[in-house]
Amino acid sequence: MGRLVLARLGGLVTTLLLSSAVIFGSLYLAPGSPEDVLFGSRTPSAATRAAVARRLHLDRPLPVRYWDWLTGVLHGDLGRSMVTGQSVADRVGHGLGTTLSLVALSMVLVVLFGVGLGAAAALRPGPVDAAANAVTSVSVTVPPFVASTLLISVFAVHLGWFPASGTGTGALGELRGLALPACALAVINCGFLARITRNALREQLALEHVQTALVRGLPRWAVLRDHVFRNAVPPIVTAVALLTSGTFASTLVVETAFAVPGIGMLTITSVEQKDFPVVQAVSLLLVAAFVLCNAASDLVQALVDPRLRTAGRTT
Repeated sequence: MGRLVLARLGGLVTTLLLSSAVIFGSLYLAPGSPEDVLFGSRTPSAATRAAVARRLHLDRPLPVRYWDWLTGVLHGDLGRSMVTGQSVADRVGHGLGTTLSLVALSMVLVVLFGVGLGAAAALRPGPVDAAANAVTSVSVTVPPFVASTLLISVFAVHLGWFPASGTGTGALGELRGLALPACALAVINCGFLARITRNALREQLALEHVQTALVRGLPRWAVLRDHVFRNAVPPIVTAVALLTSGTFASTLVVETAFAVPGIGMLTITSVEQKDFPVVQAVSLLLVAAFVLCNAASDLVQALVDPRLRTAGRTT
């Protein structure tokens, strides 16, 4: 188990390093230059442009600039916003808690409804299975921005149960403000997880030893608990991890639709303003979220399946 953890940590660090290089290089190699953000529509003189380039260290080679930025990140210094002059860590940290709460609430809904619907479809063939398949077929085709529009129209505008934008004050106010965005994020993910759960449980139910145990009269719930649900956990955990990492990316659309002040909305705003340091920091956070979710998935699967721990010792 220890070797598996070290291997996953090594992969995490390697992925983050490679991703940081790609993120940094792609932004600075894109058309336009960072100093144009400061000048706006004004046309500076050559001397002024050169002075700004020196202040922003843009006169240095790209590898040197990357190394300076990377060492700053390792020390917790993400730079300063080129638009507001505020610390990037402060700007990102201000919205990070909101985004984490939104993703957590959304995934709670996904796990509850996705696993529940998939289990009902697997254990109740016939009308229940058909109804579940119809629901999941619709949900997996609804993009987050469409779900956001529908939820705002019905529950915010017509019924007035939830705010159409922003978050309230206090824990209850924040929960009401995040309810509709979380549902918008959960709609498509619930369908995917329900289908994966259904297929995983159906596969286990069809195995010979499970059928033999049921024929011999062993309690159905005990068979489902010990032989079906437990062995179906690995693919479900993998799906939850992938959906969680994808949800972080989907917040860019949903937070903008609901005007939720998280890192998703901050990313859209920073891209429009060409605020390079903020875009770099948020992009690196999204990559880190993806890698951490997958590493957590591997560790949970190793805890559930002893064969994976054995494989970790033999490699």
